[in-house]
Amino acid sequence: MSQDTVASATRPPAVGARAAYAPYAAFAAFGIFWGAWGAALPTLRTQAGVSEGQLGTALLFIGLGALPAMAFTGRAVDRYGLRVASWLLAALAGAGLLITAGADGVVLLIIGMLVVGAASGAADVAINTLAGRAEHATAKPLLTRSHGLFSVGVVIASLSTGALLGAGLSLLVAFAMVAAVMCALAAAAQLTSTSLQIPAHQGDAGTRQERGAPADSGAAAPRGARRLTGLLRRISPTSPLFVVGLVAALAYAIENAHQSWGAVMLTDVFNASPQLAAAAPATFAATAALARLSLAPLSRSHPTAMLLGGGALAAAGSAALATAPSVAIALVGLVLAALGTATLFPTLLSRSLRGTDPAQHGRATSTVAATAYLGFLLGPAYVGLLAESGDLRGALLGVAVLALVFTLAAGRTFAP
Repeated sequence: MSQDTVASATRPPAVGARAAYAPYAAFAAFGIFWGAWGAALPTLRTQAGVSEGQLGTALLFIGLGALPAMAFTGRAVDRYGLRVASWLLAALAGAGLLITAGADGVVLLIIGMLVVGAASGAADVAINTLAGRAEHATAKPLLTRSHGLFSVGVVIASLSTGALLGAGLSLLVAFAMVAAVMCALAAAAQLTSTSLQIPAHQGDAGTRQERGAPADSGAAAPRGARRLTGLLRRISPTSPLFVVGLVAALAYAIENAHQSWGAVMLTDVFNASPQLAAAAPATFAATAALARLSLAPLSRSHPTAMLLGGGALAAAGSAALATAPSVAIALVGLVLAALGTATLFPTLLSRSLRGTDPAQHGRATSTVAATAYLGFLLGPAYVGLLAESGDLRGALLGVAVLALVFTLAAGRTFAP
């Protein structure tokens, strides 16, 4: 039985149009958290009484908390269902309240960062699994569109949180409002995801077929042997999902390099004011949102072309930013880079889940997302190391090289 046959056998029998609202609501909630977080970091630093260096060290613990959570969340989603996504979004909202209420000194700040990282990493895998299941059930490009809603949430929440803090509200009150909106969106995701559940008996049958065991065979391998074989296949460095995760790590490295260093580029190279420098991440996020919402159909119908074109465009944008003679040209470079990188990860995840049994979507998403997250963590550090040994313009040319490497790797991985 082919993978497509297995997938169609496990497709929910009747999925209404409202099923798309579940990943949209979930990703909007996730974006709202991270938009508020970015705007709140200066105030959080002041409240905790730490230096910039201590804050930078504490931020590393977000990644340390996120990676193990991402690696194991997929199993929980496959076992307990898509409702896990709503629970984890609520947990992330609670983690935001915890750190804004209790961060006092570097030790408590680091503990809070670990909690935020774990909740965020787990929620990331869960909502991507939710979007992948919805895309499978509806045959619509919901993964890329959902990531677009994330970007919209980031832009709206960052501006709103900045306005609230500027009006004199405390950090805890601002995050209480963020938590309330997140919980409302999580509840909406929960209510609209019920039609996406996979019946247990269908999931079990699909899993058996995916592992290659005949559904009615009496000579099947012992259960322990099947589990060991499946585990080794999932963790093998040569497994297809792991390879996709490595390619996605390159995409995330490029994207986060621009998000993290765009404002620094405008400040250091062009002596831009703080207000003008803030236009760099805002321009990147807004462009990414528009690209994800408008180009979503192509990410499903022509994934290879989108990956190759996106990589080439990201390389061109990175080169334009690195060599820009003015702020205006630098912003154009950021726009091109955002257009190129915006759809890369959701396209890669959508492409890899298309041949996967829906009952195994959580595990598959964990493998791809956890591996890709390494690029998200290392991308900004890559730029910093290059800038340390040369200058920032040269470091951003290094990002252009990284985009070319991604293009070659994607072409080789998804060659017809």
